[in-house]
Amino acid sequence: MATAKKILFLCTGNSCRSQMAEGWAKSLLDERFESYSAGIETHGLNPNAVQVMKEAGVDISGHQSKHLDSLRDVVFDYVVTVCDHANESCPVFRGNATIIHHSFPDPPKMAKEAASPQEAIECYRSVRDQIKDFVAALPDILNVH
Repeated sequence: MATAKKILFLCTGNSCRSQMAEGWAKSLLDERFESYSAGIETHGLNPNAVQVMKEAGVDISGHQSKHLDSLRDVVFDYVVTVCDHANESCPVFRGNATIIHHSFPDPPKMAKEAASPQEAIECYRSVRDQIKDFVAALPDILNVH
């Protein structure tokens, strides 16, 4: 069996989108992948992200917001930036990590414009589902079979 490919989901604060991506990767991808998430900064784990992932059957409540520096000793095969700021600030990684950028809308920012709490949580659900579809397609996108 080949060694698992290490994949990092990188966002600005490692509070929402990258956490959801890591949760989906651990849930949907098999032993071909070892998944991580981190941020350029740390903003703490977003409770709404935890809630909507739990609704979908994925528990990320034990995750912690991690700064990229805490993973400096890990050699990644792939780094997926899930927001434009992380992509623009993406540092150089050890090894030959392939950098993939796929920006997702920012649920907290979207929720600020919502007319009601229900509409606000729908912002998180929408992005959660977009991230799920992207993560499920990663083996094909990365040609890892």
